[in-house]
Parts: sequence; C-alpha cells; structure tokens
Amino acid sequence: MEMLSLVSTLVQMSPTCQVQQRLLPFLRLKILGIGQSNATAANWVARNVIAHVPATNITAIAVGSEVLTSLPNAAPVLVSALKFIQAALVAANLDQQIKVSTPHSSSVILDSFPPSQAFFNKTWDPVMVPLLNFLQSTGSYLMLNVYPYYDYMQSNGVVPLDYALFRPLPPNKEAIDSNTLLHYTNVFDAIVDAAYFAMSYLKFTNIPILVTESGWPSKGDSSEPDATVDNANTYNSNLIRHVLNNSGTPKQPGIAVSTYIYELYNEDLKSGPVSENNWGLFYASGAQVYTLHLTNSGTVFANDTTNQTFCVAKSNADSKMLQAALDWACGPGKVDCSPLLQGQSCYEPNSVASHATYAINSYYQQMAKSAGTCDFKGVASITTTNPSHGSCIFSGSGGKNVTSVNGTALAPSTNSTNSGCLSQYYNGGFFTSTVILTLILSVVVL
Repeated sequence: MEMLSLVSTLVQMSPTCQVQQRLLPFLRLKILGIGQSNATAANWVARNVIAHVPATNITAIAVGSEVLTSLPNAAPVLVSALKFIQAALVAANLDQQIKVSTPHSSSVILDSFPPSQAFFNKTWDPVMVPLLNFLQSTGSYLMLNVYPYYDYMQSNGVVPLDYALFRPLPPNKEAIDSNTLLHYTNVFDAIVDAAYFAMSYLKFTNIPILVTESGWPSKGDSSEPDATVDNANTYNSNLIRHVLNNSGTPKQPGIAVSTYIYELYNEDLKSGPVSENNWGLFYASGAQVYTLHLTNSGTVFANDTTNQTFCVAKSNADSKMLQAALDWACGPGKVDCSPLLQGQSCYEPNSVASHATYAINSYYQQMAKSAGTCDFKGVASITTTNPSHGSCIFSGSGGKNVTSVNGTALAPSTNSTNSGCLSQYYNGGFFTSTVILTLILSVVVL
C-alpha cells in the first residue's frame, strides 16, 4: 500500500490492496489478538516499531483500516487494541512521538450536508465514544478517508463536478450551511467539517482530523466518464494547493488538514470497476500516469517545458546532515555513486556538498521526480538550474526523465495513511516523509 503525502511523501509499509483483500481474515485475527492481549500488543510494538526507531521516523500507528465498516466483528476490541498499543509506546517512552489512531470511512458520518447537522452513525456509538475519549486523552487525531469522487458519483447530478474538483465557483454556486451560514467551495472541506460537527455532537471539540486517503481515479469504465487523467490531475493538484495554503476549513479556518493522497501506484490486479485499478500517480510499471512537479514551497513547475528539474543541496545545509543524505542515497537509496570515486568524473570538487548534490539528484531522478523525493531532512531543494559541470553530467540533463521507479526505499525526511492503501499532503512548506505503520503490516511480517 503506497501513499503519497502532501508535504510528506510516504511509502506505506503494508501489502497492496489486492493482497489485503485476501488477508482480511488474518487481519481480523491480528486485531482481535492485539485487542485482547496487552502482551501481544507489546510484542508487536517491540518488533515493528521500537526495532526501527530512530532510524525510521515513525509518527503514527494506524490500527487497521475502516474497521467499523469493513471488519465489524473486530469493532468491539478496536479501542482496546489502540489502548494496548498506546501502553506499549508509553513503556518505551515513545508516546509523545508516535500517535495511535484508526482510519474511518466517511460513510460512518450521516447527514453530512449541511455539515452542521452531521452525526456519526449511532450504531457505532458504543465504539465511537470511547474511541474519541482515547484520541482526546492521548492528543491523537481522528483519521478519516475523504473521497469527493464518490460523493460526486453518487449525487445523481446534485454535486457539480467543479465543486468536487476544487475548481472556482461563482458565489451563487457555493454551498451554504443554512444553520451556520458558512460557505463551502468544495466537497472536501464539507466532508471534513461534517466530521468536526459530528464530534461536536458527541461533545468532543478539540480532536484534529487527519485525512488518511483522498484522490481521484484517472480511468473508469463507461459508467464512470469523469474518471479521467485530466480530472485526477486537477483534483490532486488543487488538493495540494488547498492544503498548502493553510486556509483550513470554513469551520476551522487557519487549521490546515494533514492529508494523504490515494495513491502512489495503480493496482492493476484489483477487482471491481475499472476505476479501482487507477487511483495512482504511477502505473504498476513505474511510469507516470501524470506529473505533479512541486517545489519545497509548493510552487508548480507548470511552465517547465523542458521538464528539467534537479535536486541540489541547500547552500546553508549542515555538513553532517548532508553526509547522512549522501550515505543514504548511495546505500538504501540504491544510487550508483561510482562517479564520485576518486579519479572519476564527479569526484571534483571533493566536498560533501558537491558529492551530496550528485547523489540526492540521482535519487530524485530515478524516483521520476515524484513529490517528496527531494528533501532529505530539509537539506535539499528543487531547482531548474542544471548543476552539471565539466565532465560531470547530472541525471536529468538533456530533458531526459527516469521512468522506472525503485519503490523499495523513500528518501528520509523530517515529517511525515488507507481503506486499503494511500499517499500524504500535510500542512507546511517542506516535502518530508515518515512512516505510518498499520496493523496490516503485522500480517506480512509476522
């Protein structure tokens, strides 16, 4: 399951969605086991979390995925599972660094428009109320999967396409909540605010929302005419801009909603409608479906007709951090760093900054310039200036793109969700990456 974050880019450490479908019974057993045994939870955390920090910057654990709607038999022990995972993190002194939650389908919210009238399906109150108590007491967030595409498709023409795609609307076309008089210019904000109001209905008013999945399919069958490459690119590009401007939502202005794009790769073996196979930014082969070029500040290289962008070390970057970036790119990043050896074309100038620039740019190019692969804990940035010099020719020169993507590693960074899979855009100005583990991971590694 791959997820691309909006300000952080993330490869989820869990199986592909089609594998998940086959493993649902085992996933149910794993959640049941952890939800019924503190020792089982502690053992899982020891093997899958503690063993990987601080080398891996883990900031959250997503327990399962849409458990209430896809694994209802596991719902009674869901909160216990979260509490046992949390207890293990407390024992390891990691509870302040790593938050614990569980992603929900937005379908658990009823009467979502107007948002002020929204409430959680009361069937789930015995789970939702203690869950929200847990999230509030631990400073965690409500994880929510938000899909304007489905709201648009299921509205029978009531929801305008432009409203779903974040396209500008004339004032008379904006949706207005008659109870609050708040104006909504897009479906995404309306769904997020519906979740805020649903929590308020249960007397919880200070739990932030993390959107663990959002996206738009690039291809559909005859019944899905709006699943197109253009619409997918439009939605994700506008979502990125919307999150990065830190405007928040009408109910929570100025409070940006951390969001993960669903998803990094198409899942060509998944069953169901054609659209189910086509949510990715990349084909399963690694070739791009469409390109989102973003700098660390969120600028789009829309007019870069040469398609030449490079990843370089920042001039004021700490030398130790650059050395770490160099070591990572030439190691786990699987970059060919042989040109940096003494006597080779890129050995001179023999400096950490110069060598790091070559290595991190090579990684950025081999990852097809995908968003988030030029950060390296904040020491790198994207430029349109070709850093090649003398006989040292940098990858990406001459307008050539690398289209094969090594999906086994993602560049390290400072920050960093899934009904089955996903990708993140989080508020802030830097593309960073962290790993959000799910219990689905345990199905693979245990």
